[in-house]
Amino acid sequence: MGKGGKVRIVAIGEILWDVINEQEFLGGAPLNFLVSAQRLGHTAALLSAVGNDQRGGLALDAMRRHGLTITFIQTVANTPTGAAIVTTDASGHVSFLFDRPAAFDCVELDELLISRIVEFQPKWIYFGTLTQSAEKGEERLNRLLKALSGTRRFYDINLRKDHWNLALVKRLSCLATIIKLNDGEAEELWTLTHDEDEPFTLEAFCRFWASTHECELICVTLGSKGCAVWQNNSLESFPGFPVQVVDTVGAGDAFAAGFLHCLDQGWPIEKTTMFANRLGAIVASRPGATPEWTVDECNDREIIFLPAS
Repeated sequence: MGKGGKVRIVAIGEILWDVINEQEFLGGAPLNFLVSAQRLGHTAALLSAVGNDQRGGLALDAMRRHGLTITFIQTVANTPTGAAIVTTDASGHVSFLFDRPAAFDCVELDELLISRIVEFQPKWIYFGTLTQSAEKGEERLNRLLKALSGTRRFYDINLRKDHWNLALVKRLSCLATIIKLNDGEAEELWTLTHDEDEPFTLEAFCRFWASTHECELICVTLGSKGCAVWQNNSLESFPGFPVQVVDTVGAGDAFAAGFLHCLDQGWPIEKTTMFANRLGAIVASRPGATPEWTVDECNDREIIFLPAS
């Protein structure tokens, strides 16, 4: 499980169905992330829950097909499997409407389950903000991280309207080895933590956030423009790959998986960002959060980005 090979990754968070134009796609940022991580050759497990309903059964079947480890997924009664109504505005901005509490809010993390996850020996723990915003959600995460004290931590901020607050994001950021967010989220967090006369720049935000929360690296996604990475006290930008967008749901999650994969392999940051940007672009060019793609496509510099037929 060392650098350059397969690693074990555990994500804690939501399983839900993205409802897009009367179609339903299995999603949830942690699940989307793990599907890509599994496809990249890692062993991926999700700590979450589904309801005892049709959506729950379909979700478990789909995760098995993707090769995910589902032994840490619970089925709960009387609470439905998560779902999100997804809408996209004229500028391509995606918004989500969640019905909560959902099954993923109801995970019971007892000592037996913690010991089983410890035995799984994950190298990385992935978490976001949504699930941690529920009652007991943050407490579950802290208990798990305490038991996995040597595990590296990837925090994908993923702010969802009405399902986060600044204090929570600050506390979660303090837990992270690596933080990922998009440029809009960075600006929103800057606005909430600075006076109006302090202008926002990505560099100023990253310098402030990294020093305040003591993370190793911050990755800021910039949509079709690529991404920017803060490390070693400096910010560097890397170009993206313009695509004909079908929907952007899951593109950031695929990017995160590609970024962590390459970083863990010890790749240089230029190669890491190129691979991750290409993977995010491929997913954005195809419908749903976890469309089919191959590693060869991420490495092929001559690929023409077109929607899948």
